[in-house]
Amino acid sequence: MFTMTRRALLAAAVAMPMMAGAASAEGLITIIVNDPANPYWFTEGEVAKKTAEELGYTANVAAHRGDTNTESTLVDTAITNQSVALILDPANADGSVGAVQKAVDAGIPVFLVNAEINQEGLAKAQLVSNNAQGAALGAQAWVEAVGDAGNYVELFGAPSDNNAQTRSNGFETVLTQYPDLVKVGQEVANWDRTQGYQKMQSLLQANPDIIGVISGNDEMALGAIAALKEAGKLEQVKVGGFDGSPDAVEAVKAGELQYTVLQPVAVFAEEAVRQADNFIKNGTTGVDTEKQLFDCLLITADNVDNYTGPFVLEQ
Repeated sequence: MFTMTRRALLAAAVAMPMMAGAASAEGLITIIVNDPANPYWFTEGEVAKKTAEELGYTANVAAHRGDTNTESTLVDTAITNQSVALILDPANADGSVGAVQKAVDAGIPVFLVNAEINQEGLAKAQLVSNNAQGAALGAQAWVEAVGDAGNYVELFGAPSDNNAQTRSNGFETVLTQYPDLVKVGQEVANWDRTQGYQKMQSLLQANPDIIGVISGNDEMALGAIAALKEAGKLEQVKVGGFDGSPDAVEAVKAGELQYTVLQPVAVFAEEAVRQADNFIKNGTTGVDTEKQLFDCLLITADNVDNYTGPFVLEQ
């Protein structure tokens, strides 16, 4: 695997408002993200679109919202519209393989961002955050916040997304080094703030003595914070997040979130389009490996003021 260093974050593009792209001789690049209601996926789509248009392409952004049937329909549309490349954040590690295969069979090069599929050799590139590295960063910061003894719970992302298990495994690798830290509960909250709130309420009822919550993403963490506030327990229970979203950064500034692990989505969304452009023009991505990892960064109260735009941290 190829790993992008933190230095690459300095080149990140800040997400821009959506603009209607004029017709271009370079052709159409179709961008399919998960759910733009989440600022992470919104930024992913907007950076990719902005980069494509700067390179002379027309670009469309659509969303499957985690549904493989919708994803398949959107890929059909990309084929019908004679897209010259497809930038896709896959809905499901296994369930999206067919949609990728369909695009490839139609002669459209596919570049996956943020999430992987469980098959190599179809996509020209799979560009994702280094989730194991980021989870280790976050877990260590979490231990520093809560201490090395007590009961805690975990909020787990969407099981269909390999990132959820990778992060959970990364947390466990660090936290099992502290035998007096005991995980007494884990709930699936599917990357969602409302579900994070609801699952946190249930976890609190079952485990009123917890000292911390470690979360697979910021949206679930922010939901947990709302539930803890409501229960009057936020001062006693420390919460850690993952994504580096603007709302999470504000929560770090407010002292409500101990940290967030920034995923360099603004970097790899741009890079995916640049590799697509290179492939369209030269027949190669310019990178030796299909799977490419981009290192994450830790945002805490100490460096939060260096956050200069959505998912961009100056070093």
